Amino acid sequence: MAPERESMEFDVVVVGAGPSGLAAAIRVKQLNPALSVCVLEKGSEVGAHILSGAVFEPHVLAELFPDWREREAPLATKASADRFLFLTEAKAIRLPTPPQMHNRGNYIISLGNLCRWLAEQAEELGVEVFPGFAAAEILYHHDGAVKGVATGDMGVGRDGRPTHAHTPGVELHARQTIFAEGVRGSLAKLLFERFGLRADCDPQTYGIGIKELWEVDPARHRPGTIVHTVGWPLGADTYGGSFLYHLEDNQVVVGFVVGLGYRNPHLSPFDEFQRFKTHPAIRPLFEGGRRICYGARAISAGGFQSIPKLSFPGGVLVGDSAGFLNVPKIKGSHTAMKSGMLAAEAVVELLAGDGREAIAYPQALRRSWLWRELHSVRNIKPSFKWGLYAAIAYSALDTYVLRGRAPWTLRHKPDHEQLKLATQCRPIAYPKPDGVVSFDKLSSVFISNTNHEENQPIHLRLKDEAVPITINLALYGAPEQRYCPAGVYEVVTEGGADRLQINAQNCLHCKTCDIKDPTQNIIWTVPEGGGGPNYPNM
Repeated sequence: MAPERESMEFDVVVVGAGPSGLAAAIRVKQLNPALSVCVLEKGSEVGAHILSGAVFEPHVLAELFPDWREREAPLATKASADRFLFLTEAKAIRLPTPPQMHNRGNYIISLGNLCRWLAEQAEELGVEVFPGFAAAEILYHHDGAVKGVATGDMGVGRDGRPTHAHTPGVELHARQTIFAEGVRGSLAKLLFERFGLRADCDPQTYGIGIKELWEVDPARHRPGTIVHTVGWPLGADTYGGSFLYHLEDNQVVVGFVVGLGYRNPHLSPFDEFQRFKTHPAIRPLFEGGRRICYGARAISAGGFQSIPKLSFPGGVLVGDSAGFLNVPKIKGSHTAMKSGMLAAEAVVELLAGDGREAIAYPQALRRSWLWRELHSVRNIKPSFKWGLYAAIAYSALDTYVLRGRAPWTLRHKPDHEQLKLATQCRPIAYPKPDGVVSFDKLSSVFISNTNHEENQPIHLRLKDEAVPITINLALYGAPEQRYCPAGVYEVVTEGGADRLQINAQNCLHCKTCDIKDPTQNIIWTVPEGGGGPNYPNM
């Protein structure tokens, strides 16, 4: 007989210690210190799984902590220069920087370090923060309302049986549960289905963002400089681009985003990123430098028309679980934090009475600057379905002439439906990594500090084990081998037969496989708590 799970009671449980979850927890305690609040974080520490550019708009932090400077928030490098480039294979053509991408007054930061600081502020207010515990199950009351969550069991072997180190998960019961899991949250997916939260919105669309942290030659370092590019190496039919942000201490973050609605199954976002760094306008920055860290994560890019219903009996969705990224700005941290704060205010109001659903949250959202900000740019990202050049022209019209007030709203289609057959697309020959500015996947995963307990059930599950060969390989050339930025998926041949090998230990928790798999056969679930990457200063 399995041991019974222990339970803990709280007024509010927050799932995820990212910017939205921590902002929500802090705001609850600011408004009512008597309420008990806990935050669950699946990473080994707060910030371990946080990955973002990141250029940060501090006005939202000032709403949460007007004295953030006195509290020594980790905002050290002010944005000082913006550059926007169109790349051809050999040239870099400077374009006017779109107004949404002007960064005067913003800061180049490590979002992971900001979350570590936010966790410290939360704990000072009395929030209990539990890193290393992954919320693996939603608990429900008899009437169907959310009751809380349960953490996953520890010490379960790969065969699914308890080992000598087995410890059952813990149930965390709450009057309200705030789901702040980030992009493509495994529990949020279940909530969407159970409560029909996506019935009246467009499908969410995504990008994959791949990032490296470098220490560069001091002679080439320009603190506060922000560079974005579009164009090469991507074709005009593929949404994407790059960013380079100069931090303090001779550090530069470089990243590459590819929209997951791309159509050519031969495309590899990782290899496009490595190729980008070889461009003659980019390569000199990194020559003689040292790569410190690597990581990847999916990005919720649907924007305004993809926002789901946000409240349900017993809980709410905040941050990237709902999808509040401002795509033209390439920023989502300030919007995520604002959503968490608005949700917290509604939850505190609800808990003062006897209701079950915080309907004041979506109402407050519609009155906020966040709603206006996302509404005004809602047509920029979907215009890229017409290709890069048409999208740039339309975006200029929408921004400068219509000023975000177009009487129409462009629609989205699901990313996993966009792949063409492999035989219909041009294969892509990627250059071999040179070990100077470009690298392979396995050496990259190594510096992400990714680790999983090997003797545990594989957290990447297949609905049908035959599909990767009979459909993905046969029709699409096994695209999971290319869209995964960590070498998790590998087709191997044994005894004359092909099979899909899943190297789950490499998983960066980016969720790209769960999003892009053409038959939606791959299901990403949380591994044992504490597993995954451990990002420093990312």
